Amino acid sequence: MLKQTCHWLLPIIALLLSACPAKEVEEPEKPAEIAPAYIKSDWQALPDWTQVGLASSLEALRAECVSLKRKEQWQQICAEASLLDIGNNEALRIFFEGHFTPWQLKNGDGTDQGLITGYYEPLLYGSREKTERHRFPVYGEPDDLLIIDLAELYPELKGKRLRGRVEGKRVVPYHDRAAIDSKHAPSGKEILWVDDEISLFFLQVQGSGRVQLPDGAIVKLGYANQNGHPYNSIGKRLVEMGEMTVHQASMKRIRQWGIDNPKRLKELLYHNPSYVFFREMPDSLKSAVGAMGIPLTAGYSMAVDRRTIPLGMPVYLSTTWPSSEEPLNRLMLAQDVGGAIKGTIRGDFFWGFGAEAGKYAGSMKQQGRMWVFFPIGFTPTIKTASR
Repeated sequence: MLKQTCHWLLPIIALLLSACPAKEVEEPEKPAEIAPAYIKSDWQALPDWTQVGLASSLEALRAECVSLKRKEQWQQICAEASLLDIGNNEALRIFFEGHFTPWQLKNGDGTDQGLITGYYEPLLYGSREKTERHRFPVYGEPDDLLIIDLAELYPELKGKRLRGRVEGKRVVPYHDRAAIDSKHAPSGKEILWVDDEISLFFLQVQGSGRVQLPDGAIVKLGYANQNGHPYNSIGKRLVEMGEMTVHQASMKRIRQWGIDNPKRLKELLYHNPSYVFFREMPDSLKSAVGAMGIPLTAGYSMAVDRRTIPLGMPVYLSTTWPSSEEPLNRLMLAQDVGGAIKGTIRGDFFWGFGAEAGKYAGSMKQQGRMWVFFPIGFTPTIKTASR
């Protein structure tokens, strides 16, 4: 789910504005906004902490240690994690308590809850060749898509990248969804052709998936890049149009709306100008690959806003099961990002592959609290300057 978005030229505009002369007339000072924060917590504050199973959480941690163990503060943690008896839950709990401190996330208004959604790997049906049935293309990354690292020109903008294309002597925004779907399709970059336009759209929203070919073979697709336009929710748009309520806005209902309104479908899809390009993944991969470059663990990996939660951190999530009041308390690993995953307390729960995973992911819109486990001795901060 690497649907990373980029607000085109906003950082450059900000720099230009900062160079403008100050206004001669003084404006009244606005009251300072309270910034979101991490509050140091304790293990007793975590709901069901002494009862939750930690075996799959440890497996997810071990998977990311392939890259994290190079960092000094993670070397000892990863070394000990590799030696633990995964069947001894008490030993796993002692391990986490001995190496981490839980810090609870709080919003700027002092509240401690945020939106928790879900995502998964969908299964589509397609072909290597365009046919009467398979006529919707899955594109690889276009040759004319530019990735501009702003930190090379402005070090203060580290981590900011722009996506665009060259037009004459200018760099301009890359084509949006409507343009790609019509006169500016990246011809020659078709990886596959699928049989359903709505499923293709949701594949882009999820960021990865699998396609079954006519002979039964499965092709695994992963995120390659994105066109640089912001992600806009079509579910939210349908609510604004009065087509459904907030509580009704699920993937299942959105799909049905598209089936019932085929002449209006394009207009709805174009409301989201963001477009994701894919790459074919090795058959040996057992799961989707997240932003850390490692396979995600179904039910224990989640996408976060990396400005708030650094990738790789254990995150204790206290929420409820999709469309339910039943508690769901679990130690997750922050291993992915997403274009729609923006905010302090904001998470996207990875449910895995298949129809059941899709059922949970499509209906998950829960409120939840988060505690992030940082290595003992580390004091976290939230990067609010770039928000």
